[in-house]
Amino acid sequence: MQLKNLIREIGNISKKSPERNRPGRSHIAPEAAHSCPLLVDSSTEIEQGQWANLPPELLLDIIQRVETKEKCWPGRRDVVACAAVCKPWREITKEIVRTPEQCGFFTFPISLKQPGPREAPIQCFIRRERETSTYRLHMGLSPALSGDLSKQLLVAKKVRKATCTDFMIYLKGDDYSKPSNDHIGKLRSNFLGTKFNIFESHPQYDSSSQSGYPSCWKTYLKPVPPRVPMTNVNTATISYELNVLRTKGPRRLKCIMHLIPVSAIEEGGTAPTPTSFANYPEDDPSPPIDSKGKKPHIGFNSTVCGKPENSGQCTPLMLKNKAPRWHEQLQCWCLNFKGRVTLASVKNFQLVATTEPSQNISVAERDKVILQFGKIGKDIFTMDYRYPLSAFQAFAICLSSFGTKPVCE
Repeated sequence: MQLKNLIREIGNISKKSPERNRPGRSHIAPEAAHSCPLLVDSSTEIEQGQWANLPPELLLDIIQRVETKEKCWPGRRDVVACAAVCKPWREITKEIVRTPEQCGFFTFPISLKQPGPREAPIQCFIRRERETSTYRLHMGLSPALSGDLSKQLLVAKKVRKATCTDFMIYLKGDDYSKPSNDHIGKLRSNFLGTKFNIFESHPQYDSSSQSGYPSCWKTYLKPVPPRVPMTNVNTATISYELNVLRTKGPRRLKCIMHLIPVSAIEEGGTAPTPTSFANYPEDDPSPPIDSKGKKPHIGFNSTVCGKPENSGQCTPLMLKNKAPRWHEQLQCWCLNFKGRVTLASVKNFQLVATTEPSQNISVAERDKVILQFGKIGKDIFTMDYRYPLSAFQAFAICLSSFGTKPVCE
């Protein structure tokens, strides 16, 4: 039996199940939602159906075969469909599916906030829409060659304000309002566009509405749970060096990844890998409360790797742009993008780690390009990133390159 027929039969049996005497039902997530653990109201139960009664060994073998066969989109939709059949299928699928660091591809939405692979980078491209001030991150080698692989991953909407500019980042971009359930973070610049902060959105903890499922993700089951207030956590800072003397050369930028320790790129080091969008510890789920009884807003220099900045216990990872070389024949600054960038632009850059001699980091790791961004068309750019950055962090850093910066060029 073909895989598509198997998934179709799963849906038909769930609909025709004679044991269906409860108001809930099985749900197969659409592609637009990327799939995630279903969010269910406390008064709603999921009908398990006959497929939930399969022996665990047989169920594990079925899902392993599906996951092994489908390596990229749109085939990964079959893996997502398996996770949406019922709770036992979802739990086993989540155990089988590996992170992008281990397998190099995306499955669930949380994959966009997990570190990329250590060896070969994940190749994406960004399409700019000038009329709507929208930027779309797609998966694939290039717009012409990707075909079905050109799956939309993230969408950013540029919002100009009096004193700053915000890039609001969404999963789908169907609803650009601030309280949208698809909103997962933002990039905020200062007035001159020389400094940026990357904020990730987290749901505020509310003991009155606590349940076994995170409620910050859109559900297609009715009744729809209420929207949860979100709080922004500063996870990275990007700064462009001022060019007061107007010397020739590309922009110079530096990134401080507050939540990624520099030890992550050492041999045997690990980077933070979230497993869900609501990531509060069970023993202390509520954010800290200040002296006035209010939940503080985590700002520019409030925490580094979850510890005070002056504690010295956790040094954040720092990235800087790789210095280009001057080409005498071409009379221009050049970087080796290995064919991924075809047009000269001041926006093009490559980021490498900044380390100290005392740190246990090899020369090969220091020279490894963690993120590169470059222009291949009028409004099309490539974005290649690897461990320890996530797709969300890499996309936000690349968004900071858009726009004019007269004091930096």
